Amino acid sequence: MADRTGLLQARRSGELTTVSRETLEALTNDAVVIRLHYTINHLSRWLTPIHDATKLVRSVRRGEAAVKDLLIQMRNEELIVFPKIYLISVKSSPDLDQLPLFTRTSDEIESDRSHSPFVVMAEFRRLRQSTLSLLRNLPNDAWSRSGSSRREHPWTIRQLAEVLLARDYEVLAEMDDALERTGARDGLAAAQRVRLPELLGLNPAETRR
Repeated sequence: MADRTGLLQARRSGELTTVSRETLEALTNDAVVIRLHYTINHLSRWLTPIHDATKLVRSVRRGEAAVKDLLIQMRNEELIVFPKIYLISVKSSPDLDQLPLFTRTSDEIESDRSHSPFVVMAEFRRLRQSTLSLLRNLPNDAWSRSGSSRREHPWTIRQLAEVLLARDYEVLAEMDDALERTGARDGLAAAQRVRLPELLGLNPAETRR
């Protein structure tokens, strides 16, 4: 499976697959926060009822991401983005290149291999809740605060929050497809098999325009 930890760089020019960039940019800050929170709810709705974890660690085809791989991607994205948001929130125009490059040690990689998908989901949930707590406590004018980076480009808090939300939608779309193709949803109640487009219809759509 291809390495997909360089997610911030990919967001600069990549097209969004589930929701347009214009749609994200038009959302109010509060709507962004609520949608980031809904991601936790979507994962819980889909994955908590599944008792056969083997269907979450295997992909249909070799080289494709399994559900567990996608959970790891979401957790890693949070580990990349949260330190940037935090640093911008506590310092004026910080140099984001002061933050260490994201890496996983061999021990951490081995732990990922041994942990169940539900452990990884719990890790992501804890990280996302920290991000949400920080964003909820920011006044609206603080979302435009920025940090500089020669490795990437300047980032505002708002742009970083949009990175997380865009990535949520992309990975959730892949996960929705993987759950269908592996049969992980077989036998579950209808409420636990709701597809992503229907779930996204429940999201708040308050816009800034």
